[in-house]
Amino acid sequence: VSTSHLQLAAFALGTIGWILCTISMGIVEWRVWHVDNTTVISSGIAWVGIWKVCFISYLYVSPGYREQFCHKFSGYDSFIPHEIYAAQGLLLLAMFMGLLGLAATIFALRNVYMGVTHKPLIAPFFLVGGFFYIFAGLCVLIPVSWNFYSVTHNQSIAFPPSYYMPSSPAAQEAGAAIPVGIVAVILLLLSGTFSLSYRFPMTANTITK
Repeated sequence: VSTSHLQLAAFALGTIGWILCTISMGIVEWRVWHVDNTTVISSGIAWVGIWKVCFISYLYVSPGYREQFCHKFSGYDSFIPHEIYAAQGLLLLAMFMGLLGLAATIFALRNVYMGVTHKPLIAPFFLVGGFFYIFAGLCVLIPVSWNFYSVTHNQSIAFPPSYYMPSSPAAQEAGAAIPVGIVAVILLLLSGTFSLSYRFPMTANTITK
């Protein structure tokens, strides 16, 4: 047990990182667009996510929203930039890989702390869990970095007229999903590093032999 403190920390960090990955995927504020025309976008601010775009409007209100218009992206929308498509797929993959990493770590920790006899499986499962964590962290890092690059270069999106969005903002900034994703990347990579550092201790019988 005394040799697996880092792996217990890896499980805690991996859990938090996986939760933050899931949160960032659901947050609509990936890009915050500032627009000049406030006729439809009443607040002058629109939020572009990886699944939908939303803004406050007193003219158009989506069902289920109060003073807010949201339009969900479709898989057939050709105007969606590559970085948003990549974020959709990679974040789903990261969520799945992170879940596998948690499952592998739980199995290994169970063997360590409950004295289960499957000792030869402890180190391999920590190793597998570490690779899953790192792979999940990289899957989050790519879309977060790519979308942040698009924000800093003020890249436009050719929205169709039904979205009531301009093709180019007056200015844009990174939304809350970006820093949440960055923290998720850091925690997942740390948890993967900690999991990979496990070394099975030598027993007294082994030393005697």
